[in-house]
Formats: sequence, structure tokens, C-alpha cells
Amino acid sequence: MSLEKKFESLRAASVKLAVMNAAEKNKVLNHVADVIDRRRKEIISANEIDVANARKSGISESVIDRLMLNDKRIDGIIESMRLVISQTDPVGEQIAGWKHPNGMSIRQVRVPLGVVAIIYENRPNVTFDVFSLAYKSGNSVLLRGSSNSYISNQKIVEVIKDALKECGGDPDALELVEVKEHDYSDVDEIMNAVGKIDVLLPRGGKRLIENVVRNSKVPVIETGSGVCHMYVDESANLEMAVKVAENGKIQRPSVCNALECFVVNEKCAAKFLPMLSDKFAGRVKMHADEKSFDILSGIKSAEGFVVKAADEDFGNEYLDYECCIKTVSDINEAIEYINSHNTKHSESIITNSRENTKLFQDKIDASCVYVNASTRFTDGGEFGFGAELGISTQKLHVRGPMGIKVLTTTKYLIEGEGQIR
Repeated sequence: MSLEKKFESLRAASVKLAVMNAAEKNKVLNHVADVIDRRRKEIISANEIDVANARKSGISESVIDRLMLNDKRIDGIIESMRLVISQTDPVGEQIAGWKHPNGMSIRQVRVPLGVVAIIYENRPNVTFDVFSLAYKSGNSVLLRGSSNSYISNQKIVEVIKDALKECGGDPDALELVEVKEHDYSDVDEIMNAVGKIDVLLPRGGKRLIENVVRNSKVPVIETGSGVCHMYVDESANLEMAVKVAENGKIQRPSVCNALECFVVNEKCAAKFLPMLSDKFAGRVKMHADEKSFDILSGIKSAEGFVVKAADEDFGNEYLDYECCIKTVSDINEAIEYINSHNTKHSESIITNSRENTKLFQDKIDASCVYVNASTRFTDGGEFGFGAELGISTQKLHVRGPMGIKVLTTTKYLIEGEGQIR
């Protein structure tokens, strides 16, 4: 089916979805979750082909981690769908209401956006998440994944469409774009589909996001890459700082909320950096600025894992077992450095100072600002949304983890009795 035909079928499906009530949508989504559970082996088998092909192509294991599906991850996907189902349907929610002096009633209510498109890389779990959030909020969705995950996405969409047919849902509520190696003409067509697509979300690496933001004529919600920092204040509990650092960098280095840079107050650097090196020993390559390199170069646990940082290391998203280290003289220098090198995603401070806590919270420009906690919590599931569309790093419409309400807009309903102006 051509993209033009997909646009038409998605628009027709969005009209039907917009008038479905919460019970009807929940019934369909519950059935889809049941079918995913029942057919998980097919999905995992398809995914194994993508993973094997990715390894043959020499793709890093950190990226393969994003690509991989297994029983545990399918369990998590189903759990997320159930949580989305349990949430209040935003469609029809009254935001505000009042009476005009002439007696007319004016109400502002939530309505679906219509047709949503997402261009994303590697992560087939996004296919499940976006479908469940779009369906619950009354939107149809166009999916454009990457070639690395195409076999997985084909099977997932097949399973969902079969489930929709079985329970009386509309299988045209989602469409997958056929992906051809090194052919991005479909991306250009999607970005120029004004009036056919209501909103476009890019989710992936810096290059993909920048291309969509710069060139799309369709309205875009920017989901930024994640250059996340942790600032270790002079008043910090250093044991806590090391624990948070390990979680933020090592648990899943391939994700956008993983830590990429440690900003360390020079007053505690001589004590903290050896502790960090011992915790990272043999696992994380550290690109250190001059002061931190001088401290780390004499430490046995850092041998072979510390190098002098280049300019391009600062503000880099490694998505791997690597990080950079920047020393600063005080919190003001830390804030200035972070704001000039981050992607407005998630930032953390480890401190025991109330004054520095407030300063960091007030001045850091990011969608999520943490105090004495890991940036790994920036996630729709952790925020109670069940699933997420991504992390918005822009300031208009929405910012941070995006759940159901992001896929709605509002309209005003005005009722009168013949009033004229």
C-alpha cells in the first residue's frame, strides 16, 4: 500500500476512534494485550532475526540492547498496556467552563489530535507503547521504524492488526511503513504530509531528530537525545554519589536517560574520583579533563580506562560504557557548564545543601531536574503513565515524559439560545 493510501486509511480510522468511548477502547486494548501474550513466541522469534542481523553488521551491544525483546520485556510491555488501560480516558475531559454574560455556555474539552506519525530507531518496544497510547487517546498512528528492527515491527503490527480484527476494532488504526535499506524518500514524504498527518514525533539519535525538526512541514514534538549530567556538590554524600553514578551510567548505558557526564566540584574531586574509578573499574572508559585526569592517572583501578578528554567529549551522547568528567570550582560554574552542554533532557545534583538544591532546581534548563536521585527515572512508566511516546525536550505543548494527554488538543463547545452579536 502506498503512503498516500495509508494516510487516507489512517484518517478514516481516526474519525471512528474519536467517537469511541473509554469502555470500548479499553475492551479492544485488553484483547490486544491478551493476543500479544499468546503470540509472544512469534514476536521474540522475529526479533531474534533482527538481533542476529545487527550483530553480523557489527552494531554495538549497547544498541542491540535497545533492539532486543525477550520474555521479561514482553511481560513489561503487557504490564504497561494494562496500566494505560486503567488510566482515565482524556477524551471529553472538560478543562474549563463558564457562562457568557449573554447566557451562552462555553466549555473547553479535550479531543484527539487525529493522525499521529512517529519515526524511530531500533526500539521495537516503542511500537507497542505508541499504539496503546494512541488508541487510548483516540488517535490512529503511522509507524516508521528503522531497518534494524523492521522484521520485529512487521510481526508486532501483524499481531496487533489480527487482534483488532478479532475483537471488532479497526485494523486501520495503525500502519507500518515499509523500510528499504538506504532509502529515506518515505521520511521526506511523511515530513511533507501537511493536512494528512497532524503531528510527527522523531525518536532516536541526534541526526534523526535534527533532520525532522529542521525539515518537517508537519508539526513536530521534539524528543531530544539525552546528554545527561550529574553534578557532585562539595557537600554531597559521596557514597550516595557513587551509588547514583553507577546506576545512571551502567544499568542501561544505551538509553537516553543514562548519565553521560560527571561534573565534580574540585573541593571533593580528590576524594570522589578515586571512589568513582573503583566503582567503574574495568567497566567504564572515562574521558577526563585536565584536573580529573591528574587525579585519576595515579589510581590503579583507572589504568587503561582513563584518557584525556577532547573538546568533543563535552556534550557527547556516548550511549555506551563511556563518560566524561568535568571539574568545576563551584555550583554556579557547574550550572553554566551543564546548561551550555546539555540537551534539556535530565540533570541531577548530589548535595546536602538546601541552598544549592534550590539554585540547581531554579537555574538548570531541562525537562527533569533531580536532587539526590538517578536520571534513570525519566521514563513514562516510572512517572505512572504506563507507557511513553518519548521525552519531550522542547517547551511548547509538552515537556518531559509524554503520556496519553500529549496526544490530545482542545476545542471549545459553545451552546446558546439564538444569541447574536
